[in-house]
Amino acid sequence: MRVRDHLRVSERRQRQVTRAMELSLVGILFVGLDRGNLGIAINAGLAFLITFVPAILERDYDIPMDAGLTLWITVAVFLHALGTLGPYQNVWWYDHLTHALSASLIAAAGYATVRAIDEHYSGVVLPPRFVFVFILLFVVAFGVIWEVIEFAIGGMASVFGGKAVLTQYGLEDTMKDLLFNTAGAIVTALWGTAHLNGVVGALTDRLDASGRSAD
Repeated sequence: MRVRDHLRVSERRQRQVTRAMELSLVGILFVGLDRGNLGIAINAGLAFLITFVPAILERDYDIPMDAGLTLWITVAVFLHALGTLGPYQNVWWYDHLTHALSASLIAAAGYATVRAIDEHYSGVVLPPRFVFVFILLFVVAFGVIWEVIEFAIGGMASVFGGKAVLTQYGLEDTMKDLLFNTAGAIVTALWGTAHLNGVVGALTDRLDASGRSAD
């Protein structure tokens, strides 16, 4: 089952929404430049670049990225960039939403990778419960690393007198971020993995091809 089947939205409409958000990211980039706000500009620019990742994966690595998966990625980076315009500061739940959504993507990447390894290596057997726990631990570990990066960037900005590109709002906020990261991982582990079969199959095929080349 593909993401588009679950959403009950046509592939054409999903692509239109994706393109609209990509254009909006360019707009946010220019807003950041106009305001002289480096944080807005950098976050929007990086988010825009990330929207090209699905096309690169499909073109260069033959990993199928249907319109729904592309939309999933684009929504995550778009909402993050949009948040730098004010919602992160003015809407109490916005940061929680973006963390959960971003974590769901990290969980999807971790799941696809570990399933491909399970499929490729005959000597590796990973029970569903192990995969579920792995996804949670993978996302939590990634979340901790991200929080450390935010703290480091904030510290360097304070030392050098600049404005932090990423902002950390204290220990309580960090704990909430990790909690919603876990929530996003659980959602993917329970309901999102069915939409990743094509990606898992493509990764397995690449591992198989690499193994044959090595032989």
